Amino acid sequence: MSQLSTKLPTVLLAATTLLLLLGVKHPHPVLAETCVAGSSCRQQPIKFVPGQRITVEVVNLTSGLVQLQQLYATDPLPVTPGQVVSFVRGGTTDSNFSVVLWDIQGLPLKVNILKTDARTLRIEVRPGGRPPGDRSVYLKDDGRVEIL
Repeated sequence: MSQLSTKLPTVLLAATTLLLLLGVKHPHPVLAETCVAGSSCRQQPIKFVPGQRITVEVVNLTSGLVQLQQLYATDPLPVTPGQVVSFVRGGTTDSNFSVVLWDIQGLPLKVNILKTDARTLRIEVRPGGRPPGDRSVYLKDDGRVEIL
């Protein structure tokens, strides 16, 4: 039994080396990540059904005035602290949707996006972030939402 226990590490090392040299790889490589639900797991991307009519809510959670402009649809709109601005977008002929945001004092903003229900996109505008901060929210034709 003692001979086997002394030779086993050598045999395992030789077999592992041989497999690595021959290039034998796992047929389906898997990238494993660990996370704790609700704290360190990556957030799933927000997506809507393409062409679906949705309500977009923009909430100013800063202490200052924020300007909001829906590209190709509105002039800049002032959004006061605590104010919620809502509008509907989507349908058969709407193209990509973009909204641009900026603090009138030039301070950086941080945007959080939430899908509060199947047809509502909530854009929370908060102070902070690295300069220049988050400046726009883009809803693509394929239904994905991005912060730029």
